[in-house]
Amino acid sequence: MNVFEAIENRRAYRSLDPVEITDELIRDLARSAGLAPSCFNSQPWRFVFVRDPEVLREMHGALSKGNEWIQDASMIIAVFSRAEDDCQIRDRVYHQFDVGMATAFLILRATELGLVAHPVAGYSPRKVRAILGIPKEMQVITLVNVGVHSETLHDKLTDQQKEVEKARPERLLFEKYAYIDKYSV
Repeated sequence: MNVFEAIENRRAYRSLDPVEITDELIRDLARSAGLAPSCFNSQPWRFVFVRDPEVLREMHGALSKGNEWIQDASMIIAVFSRAEDDCQIRDRVYHQFDVGMATAFLILRATELGLVAHPVAGYSPRKVRAILGIPKEMQVITLVNVGVHSETLHDKLTDQQKEVEKARPERLLFEKYAYIDKYSV
């Protein structure tokens, strides 16, 4: 699979089946994330790869309503950082951009390996920090949930989530998000 195929095949599926999470897989995903570019090579990203069933159950308590489907994930990756670990350029919060690129690399590598790596915003950062021992000054940016796509729609999905699962949601047209030479309305 080439990069474009990984981009094209990547989907944020919610209906997940279990997959074995090995040390080798974790190191592979971490290495892929670690190869992302960052401002002055600061590499501000930090990850906790959670695969222990007991810790996963604790993490379920940090999820927002509607994210019950995550209980079927074989691994939850907490992605976090802090502004001080990256470039400080006036009013820019640059670490989020660099961490986003590293997370995208991780997601694309997971896709290449036949996995689903679905990032979410629906969780309590405070609870995640407490469960995983992440220092208070760190910003939990996302949770990436890993499994394999299930051919059956699981009951934990809402009716709306089941509909989205069936086909890729429509993407914006080029003209709605890309401009050539200058921004235009």
